[in-house]
Amino acid sequence: MDRNHHSNMPYRQPSRQQSRQMSVDPHHEVRVVQQHYIGIDVGTGSARACIMNEKGDIVGLASEAIGLWQPETGFYEQSTSNIWRCICDSIKRAMQQGNIDANSIRGIGFDATCSLAVFREDTDEPVAVTGPKFDNQDGNDRNVILWLDHRPVEETKKINATDHNLLRYVGGQMSIEMEIPKVLWLKNNMPKELFDKCNFYDLTDALTHLATGNETRSYCSVVCKQGFVPVGVDGSVKGWQGDFLTAIGLEDLCQDDFKRMGGVNGVNGHYFTAGEKIGVLSDKAAADMGLVPGIAVGSGVIDAYAGWIGTVGAKVNLKGDSISSDVPKNHVSQAFTRLAAVAGTSTCHLAMSEKPVFVNGVWGPYRDVLIPDYWMAEGGQSATGELLKHVIETHPAFNEAYSVAESFNANIYDYLNEHLREMQEKADAPTISYLGRHFFFYGDLFGNRSPIADPDMRGSIIGLSSDKSIDSLALHYYATMEFIALQTHQIVESMNTAGHVISSIFMSGSQCQNDVLMSLMATACDMPVLIPRYVHAAVVHGAAMLGAKAASTDKDGKSEALWDIMDRLSKPGKAVYPGKDEQEKKLLHTKYEVFLEQIAQQKRIRTNIDEAVKGWKR
Repeated sequence: MDRNHHSNMPYRQPSRQQSRQMSVDPHHEVRVVQQHYIGIDVGTGSARACIMNEKGDIVGLASEAIGLWQPETGFYEQSTSNIWRCICDSIKRAMQQGNIDANSIRGIGFDATCSLAVFREDTDEPVAVTGPKFDNQDGNDRNVILWLDHRPVEETKKINATDHNLLRYVGGQMSIEMEIPKVLWLKNNMPKELFDKCNFYDLTDALTHLATGNETRSYCSVVCKQGFVPVGVDGSVKGWQGDFLTAIGLEDLCQDDFKRMGGVNGVNGHYFTAGEKIGVLSDKAAADMGLVPGIAVGSGVIDAYAGWIGTVGAKVNLKGDSISSDVPKNHVSQAFTRLAAVAGTSTCHLAMSEKPVFVNGVWGPYRDVLIPDYWMAEGGQSATGELLKHVIETHPAFNEAYSVAESFNANIYDYLNEHLREMQEKADAPTISYLGRHFFFYGDLFGNRSPIADPDMRGSIIGLSSDKSIDSLALHYYATMEFIALQTHQIVESMNTAGHVISSIFMSGSQCQNDVLMSLMATACDMPVLIPRYVHAAVVHGAAMLGAKAASTDKDGKSEALWDIMDRLSKPGKAVYPGKDEQEKKLLHTKYEVFLEQIAQQKRIRTNIDEAVKGWKR
């Protein structure tokens, strides 16, 4: 984070600067109360709340760390009781920070990680997911199996062995990170009498349930992570696929029209698209949050999808082919050309299309999850921020570089970027990329999600030397950024070959502040990269827009279109364009060919070795 970051944060500005303080009629001078909306973002490590005014400015922002339990390797658990407390504390602090009147809050929107939350059907109490007794022995209400929990290995294999048609809509295979494998694990491990009393929610839906008391579900949650196929898609009649649930051993969930998963829309359940009003803040929830009851609550989304909402509507004036000239600049179809890249520890890539587009290794297409009748696709890189951290911290020169960076009061990434510029100057190199021309790093150390969808992929390096200096560390760091950029190019190319029309990348997350990486990304992908106004708050800003949509609902249940809200409330972004040096383009094109060779070579070598050791036993 740059050192001046806090001084220019938008919410540090005096909150009393109201846009409209007096009416124009001097006979009726009345102060106009500004309306505000709250966004709640529940990530893996923290819950955040932001207060957004009616112009889209963030005027309050606060976060609280969430409890995380790891009872054994690969098991990760959280608690909705703990998360709810963190949400309420964050709201109170954000309201206080902006000096916001609770009566000015008109709507609330939620996003959260795609984790599984479990409650008792009869009492609505949290059900502990910790075996072997599942009895909440420590009193922490650990009723959430986190998205990154990898306990249902066998259950995931069983699900994918069915080869059911719905798997087409999750990239061909259901990921262990999705929620149905976790429900099946609970059935296989919980006492039957307890499992039979459980209701299951995506975490976002659990939070809107706690806020309103309603049993509504979000299309974003159930379609993207629970195997729900929207009615009318591929002959789907009820959304939930009874034959699939029966085939994997979850026939109990089919009873009472799938009531324990949320029911059938319009029969015994209600399903909503992003931001549609699902109800109002209950008396109890309002008391917990320090707000007034009756505030509109919008249907929630998975956190990465809130990142799409918070970035792709940014006001931009892109050059060339990045804007479709057939339609107005603010038309919803502009979204089809914009890839949202939500980048943190890993990176999630989201794209919208008018018609369903199937891409290998890309989850989806998902209908109705953000805007009715449109389709979303979700690709991803398993590790980007985590990969950079790993490569830097495992290099012999890390401690030395870290000490030097600290002495300059800089973070390690800014320091290494500066060091690369110094190396360029010293070598009289035309670009930083020229320094790494004979160094080839393939970085799938954590397996590949998109577009190969192969968890067994690993890293490889060509060009290793015995150099242990900071120069060598900087080169390894550069090569890692180059890998991230080239893999992004591969993902975009795969999506466009399959039928998408992506021509620009809208980034969010901490990697946006890395100017070398952003420039490399733009040049490697040959398209502009957009940096949002709120680099660190794009996701929670998107959640607040869901609150604004809910608040716009009239007495007939009609609300303002989500894209119109995004267009109205999004802030201008900053564009990073591809480099103009033709030689650098040629270098990166050639390195992309080597990158593809490294993939093919790794697969070939692994196959040959597996063949050579086949049947070899001690």
